[in-house]
Amino acid sequence: MLRRLLIQDFVLVDRLELDFRVGFGALTGETGAGKSILLDALSLLLGERADGGVVRSGRDKADLVAEFDLAEDSHAIEWLASNDLSGDEGVLLLRRVVDAGGRSRAYINGLPATATQLRELGDFLADIHGQHAHQALLRADAQRDLLDNHAGLRGLAREVAGLWRDWQGARKARLEAEQGMEALQHERDLLAHQVEELRALAFEVADWEALNAEHARLANAAGLIEGAAAALDALSEGEAPLGAETERVAARLSELAGYDAALAPIAELISEAAIRMDEAGHELRRYRDRLELDPASLQRAEQRIEAVVGMARKYRVSPEGLPELLSGASLRLASLSALADPAALQAREAEARSAYLDAARRLSAGRAKTAAELSGAVTAAMQDLAMAGGRFEIVLLPEPEGSAVGLEKIEFQVAANPSQPQRALGKVASGGELSRIGLAIQVITSESQAVPTLIFDEVDSGIGGRVAEIVGRRLRELAQAGQGRQVLCVTHLPQVAAQANWQWQVSKQTTAGITTSHLVELDEAGRVEEIARMLGGVNITDTTRSHAAELLGTRS
Repeated sequence: MLRRLLIQDFVLVDRLELDFRVGFGALTGETGAGKSILLDALSLLLGERADGGVVRSGRDKADLVAEFDLAEDSHAIEWLASNDLSGDEGVLLLRRVVDAGGRSRAYINGLPATATQLRELGDFLADIHGQHAHQALLRADAQRDLLDNHAGLRGLAREVAGLWRDWQGARKARLEAEQGMEALQHERDLLAHQVEELRALAFEVADWEALNAEHARLANAAGLIEGAAAALDALSEGEAPLGAETERVAARLSELAGYDAALAPIAELISEAAIRMDEAGHELRRYRDRLELDPASLQRAEQRIEAVVGMARKYRVSPEGLPELLSGASLRLASLSALADPAALQAREAEARSAYLDAARRLSAGRAKTAAELSGAVTAAMQDLAMAGGRFEIVLLPEPEGSAVGLEKIEFQVAANPSQPQRALGKVASGGELSRIGLAIQVITSESQAVPTLIFDEVDSGIGGRVAEIVGRRLRELAQAGQGRQVLCVTHLPQVAAQANWQWQVSKQTTAGITTSHLVELDEAGRVEEIARMLGGVNITDTTRSHAAELLGTRS
């Protein structure tokens, strides 16, 4: 549940720190005083999109912090652990900082987080019903989502949508294959020939490098033999070999080193050179003896190079790109082979359709069961909301071919009076009736939700008198329905506010030309005054105070 809320430099608020408790709380005040500011701040903390316009005039940023107490069985604890965002046991801290430029930073238990993570976590913490939520009930998608959420079918609905896409994709592939079979077969034949050629070439990049090196050696074999022989003559086999002459120089310097020791290192270096020349001569001799002219091998290398270069030129790639070309052509050929098999395509489509229908029928069964239960509960609530004899029904209109949302359309139908036929909600309900039906649906669906904090933002507009008192009682009962349950309601109706366990008053104050919103929790006397104001307007009389006290006395 929401335990504490800190708001700083947000819209008309300079600084506000609020402590919350369980039960039903009402937030009241003059129109325009800023009653919805608190809920706007909480919405931002739960992941709503940030806007620089929320920063108080003259300030550079707005800072919002919320503290929640988490029950041991809260799904939020599991979510925090899986996202490595756990904090102190049983406590959750959310923070959102919005600068004047519209940029925002979010934190969960002091760790940086994204707005998406705030929204995901917020689903386990609070549910906010906006002022115009009943208007959304006129949309088919909102009606379907409400039913699925209440039935716990959101996951199955997403599965059905995915299976529908799979089925339609398989169907499209079959139709395209049937329509373009001739072109498909032509492409398949070309690819098959290409793959056959490339596989027959058996080309590897590493072999290509070795082949070019071998070709270079074979093509220059005569020059290599001639060069090796000339070098060998110069070193050891000619008329004046360098090796022998170097040995004589080393021997002469060694003799002279007996007279001057400084020549000894030089003689040693020259002697080593002579040894190296002798070793080089032996290596050259072995190399020369291995060399031979091999026209047959040279011809084979040239033919292989010509084949590789010709294939690369034919398909307009470099020789090194031939293996990648073969891989791509093979994959495309396999894909086309599958497409060219009508039986395989039909089987895949049938399998996808069967999977979709199986999931969609399970979704339909869940919807039908919950629709009947919710229809009965809303019809019963209508009897207390000045719509005696009225009927509400969630109708599942079959769609034999199905769609991404299932095998039926969802339509909320109502008969506001016993004599009226049942028709679509938007066609027969007046504004006041729509408000009452919408509120009944929101309260009933909230009863089944696991979130500990429920917030209603002026959803009681369009009602009054006895009906307003009944609505207040329902909200009070809703707060008492679950252990640790909170219900917060922004309201302009004294009958609703009087049913609250506790009440806050919002007011605007202007000091030195600066307007700010202030919020105070009312004691019993303060509540009498505030509810009297809501009843009687500017001039509060003893009669309105008495009426206010009487309303407060109706709390059970």
